[in-house]
Amino acid sequence: MKQPSIIVIGSSNTDMIIRLDHIPKPGETILGGQFLTAAGGKGANQAVGAARAGARVTLVARVGQDMFGDQAIAGFRQDGLAVEFIQRDASARSGVALIFVAKDGENSIAVASGANAELSVADVKAARRAFSKCSICLMQLETPLATIQAGATLAGQLGLNIILNPAPARPLPASLLRKINILTPNENEAELLTGVAVKDLASAQTAAEKLRAKGVATVVLTLGPRGALVTDQQGCRLVPGFKVKAVDTTAAGDIFNGSLAVALAEGKSLDDAVRFANAAAALSVTRLGAQPSAPKRQEIERFLEQSTTIKRTASFVRSQRA
Repeated sequence: MKQPSIIVIGSSNTDMIIRLDHIPKPGETILGGQFLTAAGGKGANQAVGAARAGARVTLVARVGQDMFGDQAIAGFRQDGLAVEFIQRDASARSGVALIFVAKDGENSIAVASGANAELSVADVKAARRAFSKCSICLMQLETPLATIQAGATLAGQLGLNIILNPAPARPLPASLLRKINILTPNENEAELLTGVAVKDLASAQTAAEKLRAKGVATVVLTLGPRGALVTDQQGCRLVPGFKVKAVDTTAAGDIFNGSLAVALAEGKSLDDAVRFANAAAALSVTRLGAQPSAPKRQEIERFLEQSTTIKRTASFVRSQRA
């Protein structure tokens, strides 16, 4: 099989992580946590996840001329990413995320965007020749909206399929949503975009249908360990997740998106691609850290062979008009 090529536009951060019994409440100080650092940033996480899942990946990003930027680019090279379109910013520091991880795997995150906030339309346009060699453009929302819109426009002009992970959640213009082939919100992001509180499968489908009505071709609404609800012209169905013991849920959505892009670029059906992405995300939550948690292709395939899905079958929830 020919190795698929994917372009990722997005952020790069250094994650500073403290493991605790529980996430501190406002005004609370907790002693005795374990500290570590790891490579992160939603764009970089998705790019590394896609590379380890089997794709040739180009990352369009911006980091500072500092130690964190040096470390990030060295890590990308080690994972085989093309780094020629990662800009070094002399006036902004590399992005940093401060992360609390509770013993049940849940997390709380604050981000100082730094150079990520300077990723520009010009940076995207400078990567045009890389776009022309790819079949999928994958983006998130940790960089300026104008930059994301420029990426969607260029990708559309060159015939790439566009996957947008609308995280962190923010309102999005209809003009952007109409350019998106696949939108991948979680429950909170879907609620912000539609006003529908996602509490169960019925409300998840209502939110997904509202997003389709805004012009998005396909919605893959991620539901954590339950899996993902796929809504497209064929209707709405659940692709179940996998049972694992979570250690750290940081970047699970990013690993899902990177792996989804790879599977689709390889020509897998949408439902098979989502199952592949569910497996990669499940593996990632059993490990600590963002990029360190991204599994390699062989691990995903072995997990799929050995694991038992949550006892549901992918089924149509109810029919939907195209």
